[in-house]
Amino acid sequence: MTLSLQEISDRIEIQDLMVAYSHAIDTRDWDALDEVFTPDALIDYSAMGGSKGSVQETKDFLREAMPRFAGFQHMVATSKVSLNGDSAEGRTICHNPMVLETPDGGTHVFFCGLWYRDRLVRTPDGWRIRERVEEKCYFHNAPPEFET
Repeated sequence: MTLSLQEISDRIEIQDLMVAYSHAIDTRDWDALDEVFTPDALIDYSAMGGSKGSVQETKDFLREAMPRFAGFQHMVATSKVSLNGDSAEGRTICHNPMVLETPDGGTHVFFCGLWYRDRLVRTPDGWRIRERVEEKCYFHNAPPEFET
């Protein structure tokens, strides 16, 4: 498969968008998500026990839910992206270790495995995610309240 320069550029820009999302989440910079999603985006974290809603509703959910975690990392890889002019669809693996502090002062680490199913669009400001739906693969070592 031979790619045009535009297709190569689009793929790199979409890859950078996935990195921008992970860094926004992992640095708790919720407002940086405004540069990742379209203003009318739908974000559905419900398969992993989270919220479903707009960008603002998602930022509100993250501000409330994420302080309970001492740490987390979102490692995204193996994106399958289908370009169609100014739109694209993608499926990206996410491996997500999560750290909870325990009452005895220790930590409990568990792992989330999921795919992001995305619908993306090219905007005047670059590629943005219009719809993100999490698809659950696994939880490993999760506390019972996290098993959905």
